[in-house]
Amino acid sequence: MTRVLGIDVGGTKVAIGVSTADGPALSAHVRVDTGPDTLARALAAARALDGTPAAVGFSTCGVIRDGVVRLAPNVPGWEGLELPRLLQEAYGATPVAIDNDVNAAAAAELRWGALRGVSTGVYLNLGTGLAAALVVDGRVVPGAHGAAGEIGYLQVTPGEPAFADGRVPLEERVSGGALAARGAALLGRPVTAAQLLGGGHARELVDETLRTLAMSVANLCVVLDPERLVVGGGMMGAAELILPRLVAEVGRAVPFAPEVRPARFADDAPLLGALALARAAVA
Repeated sequence: MTRVLGIDVGGTKVAIGVSTADGPALSAHVRVDTGPDTLARALAAARALDGTPAAVGFSTCGVIRDGVVRLAPNVPGWEGLELPRLLQEAYGATPVAIDNDVNAAAAAELRWGALRGVSTGVYLNLGTGLAAALVVDGRVVPGAHGAAGEIGYLQVTPGEPAFADGRVPLEERVSGGALAARGAALLGRPVTAAQLLGGGHARELVDETLRTLAMSVANLCVVLDPERLVVGGGMMGAAELILPRLVAEVGRAVPFAPEVRPARFADDAPLLGALALARAAVA
């Protein structure tokens, strides 16, 4: 089996892995912290791991629009980076496939996980941030500008501050990062989303957060009419609390309710997605 290389750039780290088989397994991997010259250091680490891959899959925070990275403020120097050009220069004739991290995670679920065999579906990522990937005809839909599924920008209250005001309304309410920040403000001390979801702290805040999340996800399912909703991300450590709320609201609000499943891949999903992108590029 040919070797492929996957690179995943997140908010705090770059994960790089090599796969020698068409499956969710790494034969070698390494991590690099983000910071100054993230891309150069990542590519150097990738070359050291495998200098001649058959294809490269690249998963990135943000979205690719007009040949540059957009909506990626958390990695220094990443916003506005001409990523496709730089990767083409680095790898020449080697096929390179690029997508955002949530779409890449959905690609892993499509190829090897809980979305396998699904024609129309939704992959929901509940982590520090909030986003979804939309699947139609067994493929992730990019949208006209590469930003399909960026549900963090959905409004919760009509007329509230939104994208044009530098805000991300839904993400600021229901993501793991938002829950931790709101919980800390309420309790007057640092607290994590996992601690809040684990119970005993700020129960009204947690309940409100899950109600808003479930409503928004149900609305998304009404629009797309998926056959399956797959939920992943770091917040799924509290799957026993989150999934029943989603199942109940989707069943109540969606005319043809989809099956709701946890994602197969909890750890390194975007990196596995990068490898799935590379495998597809080889094929």
